[in-house]
Amino acid sequence: MKFSVNSKCPCGSGNKYKNCCQVFHKGAIAKNALFLMKSRYSAYVVGDVNYIIKTTHQENKEYKQDLQSWKKEIKSFSDETEFVKLEIFDFQDGELEAFVTFRVNMKIDDTYTFFTEVSRFVHLENRWLYIDGEFINQ
Repeated sequence: MKFSVNSKCPCGSGNKYKNCCQVFHKGAIAKNALFLMKSRYSAYVVGDVNYIIKTTHQENKEYKQDLQSWKKEIKSFSDETEFVKLEIFDFQDGELEAFVTFRVNMKIDDTYTFFTEVSRFVHLENRWLYIDGEFINQ
């Protein structure tokens, strides 16, 4: 998906993408799990497959050693989904582990849908990684 760096960032900050999540996509380290979660959402929106992989812990159940196959799966999901809105409900920060509760509103095949998740992040080697998440009953 072609996304303008001057567009508002998909994460909902109100800032331009180039001054917000693109900074992380280009290599800056997220200072906490909330910034990482929001930048991962934006990566799905803009189709930055490499960022999704780079910020996923190897113990995540969707982590794949076959990176080419995994990249295709992420790209396909990203391309087929219209991400409408990210809503953050809760952020529990910690030194080694943190949790973000959020909802993603999206459109797939002309159908609006959403999911709510409590994501768990771990702080490892001076950076945050997404390790897993639990869906909350809608």
